[in-house]
Amino acid sequence: MPEVLLEVADGVAVVTLNAPDRRNALTPAMAAELIGVFDEVDGRDDVGALVLTAVGKSFCAGGDVQTLTDAGRDPAAPDAYAGMGAIYDSFYRLGQVRVPTVAAVRGSAVGAGMNMLLAADLRVVATDARLLCGFLKRGLHPGGGHFVILSRLIGREAAAAMALFGEEISGTRAVELGMAWAAVESDQVEPRARELAARVAADPELARVAVANFRKETGPPHVSWEIATQFERPAQMWSMRRSAT
Repeated sequence: MPEVLLEVADGVAVVTLNAPDRRNALTPAMAAELIGVFDEVDGRDDVGALVLTAVGKSFCAGGDVQTLTDAGRDPAAPDAYAGMGAIYDSFYRLGQVRVPTVAAVRGSAVGAGMNMLLAADLRVVATDARLLCGFLKRGLHPGGGHFVILSRLIGREAAAAMALFGEEISGTRAVELGMAWAAVESDQVEPRARELAARVAADPELARVAVANFRKETGPPHVSWEIATQFERPAQMWSMRRSAT
C-alpha cells in the first residue's frame, strides 16, 4: 500500500498519511512520496484546496526512529544528509503548495509532525489532540525551521514554553493560543476541514492567486523559514551524533 494517499473530489485534494503501524512517522521514502503527491496536486488546475489528514491514532510521530538513529551515526554522511533533507523538504513543500491548505489533526503530533501541521495555512484539530514539540526530550535540537514556524503562530512566550520547556498542549489549548482555527470532536475533524476547503476550492484559479498573496502579505517572519531551516540544521546534526555515541 502507498504510504501517502490522494483523493480529489469537488476541487478538494485530500492527502492522507498512511503508515499507521509507525504512527505515520516520516521516512525518507515516505517524504519523497509526499512531495510527489504535492507536485501532482500542483499540476492539476481543477484543485482549489488541499486537506492533509492521517490514518490511525496519530497524525504524525515525527521522524522515523530508525531514520534518526541511522543519521545519528554520521549526520553528514551523504545518505543520512539526503534522507533528513527529504523529511525537511516534505513539510516545506506543503508550505509551498499552490492552493490553500488545511491540516486535519487527530491524535498526536510530535517533532517533524508538528512541523507538518504548522506548514499548512489553517488547522482543524481534535479537542483531545496531543501536540508536543518533543525535540529536546529526545536529545535533539529542533530542525526544519521549527522555531520560526511555531512562533509565527503562537508568539515567543508560548513557543518558548513548547519548544524549549517541553509543554504539551491539547487541541482546545491550540485554538486558545492561535495555533489552530477550530477544535472539534475527533470524528468531526476531517469533515470540518473538508467543509472549509470546499469553500475556497469552488474557484480554483482565484484560490491559487489569493493564497499566494496571503502568504506574501502575512510573512515572511523576521527570519525566513528557509534560512531558519539551514540555521537549525548544523545544531540538529550535532545533537543527532551526540545521541548516537
